[in-house]
Amino acid sequence: MEEKRSGENGGFIKGLFCGVLLVLICMAGALFWYRWKLNRTLEQLRAQRQEELLKEPETENTLELDGEKIDRKMEEIRELINLYYLDTIDSKDVEQGIYEGMVSGLDDPYSVYYSGEDLERLEESTNGEYLGIGAVVTQDPETGTITIVRCFEDTPASEAGLQTGDILTTLNGEEITGVELNKVVARIKTEPGDVVTLGYYRDGEEGEARVERRNIQLPTVEWEMLDDGIGYLEILEFDTITVEQFQSALKYLEEEGMEKLIIDVRDNPGGTLQSVCDILDELLPEGLMVYTEDKYGHRQEYTSDAAHRFTKPLAVLVNENSASASEVFSGAIKDYGLGTLVGTTTFGKGIVQRVYNLSDGSGVKLTIARYYTPDGNDIHGKGITPDIEVEQDEESEEDDQLQTAIDILNQSND
Repeated sequence: MEEKRSGENGGFIKGLFCGVLLVLICMAGALFWYRWKLNRTLEQLRAQRQEELLKEPETENTLELDGEKIDRKMEEIRELINLYYLDTIDSKDVEQGIYEGMVSGLDDPYSVYYSGEDLERLEESTNGEYLGIGAVVTQDPETGTITIVRCFEDTPASEAGLQTGDILTTLNGEEITGVELNKVVARIKTEPGDVVTLGYYRDGEEGEARVERRNIQLPTVEWEMLDDGIGYLEILEFDTITVEQFQSALKYLEEEGMEKLIIDVRDNPGGTLQSVCDILDELLPEGLMVYTEDKYGHRQEYTSDAAHRFTKPLAVLVNENSASASEVFSGAIKDYGLGTLVGTTTFGKGIVQRVYNLSDGSGVKLTIARYYTPDGNDIHGKGITPDIEVEQDEESEEDDQLQTAIDILNQSND
């Protein structure tokens, strides 16, 4: 009996050994395949980039880093943290900070590193329908201050007591001044039913609002008929849904007997380049609407066709919060002489960003080009000066800029 049991044990051990060996061989094979595939992918990317570089003119504007020096210094810092840092260490947060720091070193407020979660939320923010609170915000690129420029009625934001002009200071107790705007917005636009606590500053006093997030489809275009045959059309943002809403609004005003038109892009923070170009194509004659140039001097042009052209008297309202796509819009209208710009000098964001996906699901948004109005004007950091400058008196109950635009259009009949 003992000899038989010994033989059985020996067979079991041999079988176990063979099983473990087989697993190790499979793991080694899988690891080899993964590394081979990764190396092949990297080689393809390098080859692709090398091919692109051969087509591009030389530039000195490249990032050169001493990898060995950085590795040594990072290791020194890591050792010091492990030896002396007092509080809890979250390795993932530290790693995230490394990537964020690399991009922030470009000293460009519009170039940002996104985690996978932030990137998913960002991609949801341009279709006009999202989970959020119903407020439009803008950020001062110099101070990092985030301000509500529009608080929509019957939305969680207005119901919680937030108002246009409020300066947002904290999100769930964390300071957000200086945090990149899209990241703040992405943290607000999450799950329905969740409650976000926003700290704000208003008229010299601090406040706090608890806001429930829910599914919202904001109207990005609002319109109405004014007196004297003047149509009024306000574009709040240039989102994907804006084009269809603009077309519907313009058709409605035409059917109501519109003879003159005011388009309002005040406090419009921008949106997608394609949306604003589609809208300009409804108004401009055939020709160049806007063009961009990258670091290599490559030029990309966006043109309108001859299918549509707006020929009635037109005024466009702008202010210091009209930014990005709003400036593409107002710049084209001004260069073509299609309408009169009324208000104050625009924000001055004349650069283009693109988001690049990384292999682990995260992403990097980089400034890749500068855009120019049809006449070749570079408005970055300068803005667009209106044809008629009108400051809005904050104490006045009347919309001085709108009234000026109405007066200008009425004079066009004289």
